[in-house]
Amino acid sequence: MFKDLPKEKLYEFSRQAVPCVGFNTRRATRLITQYYDKMLAPAGIRSTQYSLLSLLDMMGEAPMQEVAYVLAMDRTTLTRNLNPLVRAGLVKVNVGSDRRSRPLMLTPKGKSTLEKALPYWQKAQSHIVDEIGAKQWDLMMRGLHQISMIVEETEEMK
Repeated sequence: MFKDLPKEKLYEFSRQAVPCVGFNTRRATRLITQYYDKMLAPAGIRSTQYSLLSLLDMMGEAPMQEVAYVLAMDRTTLTRNLNPLVRAGLVKVNVGSDRRSRPLMLTPKGKSTLEKALPYWQKAQSHIVDEIGAKQWDLMMRGLHQISMIVEETEEMK
């Protein structure tokens, strides 16, 4: 039944019949992740890996706890996502001065992989932004930021 619906009708059904922020953002996130994974495949990395490598490139050497915070991810999930990158030699986990600290850094191989992936990411990114327009993109990013702030504030109140 739903498979035969035009995509626009399916999106409208999802929006009206299931007006849940969580449901609709998760659905969109899954589709976006699949799109970026496909676009980044020639570089040999997935979209989640690209995000992590990009963040480490911007942060330089950064404590695992700070990286997890920026990604809104718990340390266990971050560790699970880091393991393939560490095994591939793209990220290095150092031992900090107090032995509990685990600073992360991009290796030269990680930097090279990121540089290889950048044109694929740029193509994917510009396709989406060009399609929806810069103004709509800005509004959407502001909305996502607002939702994030609402959720974080609610979590802090507990």
